[in-house]
Amino acid sequence: MSESLLKLDRPVAVFDIESTGIVPTRDRIVEIAVLKITPDGQSRSTVRRLNPGMPIPPGASAVHGIHDADVADCPMFADIAEKLNTYLAGCDLAGYNLCTFDIPMLQAEFKRAGIDFSMEGRRVVDAYNIFCRLFPRTLSAAYKFFCGRDLEGAHGAAADTAATWEVIQGELAMHPELPRDYAGLAAYCEENEPDMVDRTRRFRWMGDEVVVNFGKYAGRSLKDIAQNEPGFLRWIMRSDFPEEVQKIASDALMGKYPQKKNGGTGEN
Repeated sequence: MSESLLKLDRPVAVFDIESTGIVPTRDRIVEIAVLKITPDGQSRSTVRRLNPGMPIPPGASAVHGIHDADVADCPMFADIAEKLNTYLAGCDLAGYNLCTFDIPMLQAEFKRAGIDFSMEGRRVVDAYNIFCRLFPRTLSAAYKFFCGRDLEGAHGAAADTAATWEVIQGELAMHPELPRDYAGLAAYCEENEPDMVDRTRRFRWMGDEVVVNFGKYAGRSLKDIAQNEPGFLRWIMRSDFPEEVQKIASDALMGKYPQKKNGGTGEN
């Protein structure tokens, strides 16, 4: 490991989790890696696969490459919880997008094992948050980056539309690998989120099955909800959701579900 540019006054545990899904209250960890770095520059990396005690969905395996057979003989989280808690004691934490995923998942696993994994006093550095702060996703920031000028009249509709077109031209100029035809560029945009069924990200693919991507049923299959919680889909149809989302809900109530097209977005 190269010399660190970050001065430490206590150990840091950089960690990453692979799991059966994204819902901490329901899903389980199948692999956890911890890179522990001490103030004197010493580091130790450990990786442990875990038996989640439940089938690993095909969609999750497609992401991290871990299948049921790979963890059949591995310990469960409860078997390593006490030792891991001791190992992380006194450590600050670091990771990528760990604030919204890895930490909640780890805390949920510790809770199920009867251990209170306290965050009190721990300092957290999230590389994803730093990335978003350094490269904000606003139109003004994109205009400055790709066009080299400050955007005057930002949030005025006319200025924003003109600036958006200039940003697209700037993106094409800076990245020759981007498609040069409109259909190709549109397909490129969709490929960034191939697991999403609709453009508003309310539903997503998990393997070949559609699951809800928001609210209290997040991570639960659309088919299961249509059969056992139809009121949720009727609520979507009554509420102010986009037409595309309402159609998915309406079709599901009639037993029709999105089908994958070209391995990506869904169509009825």
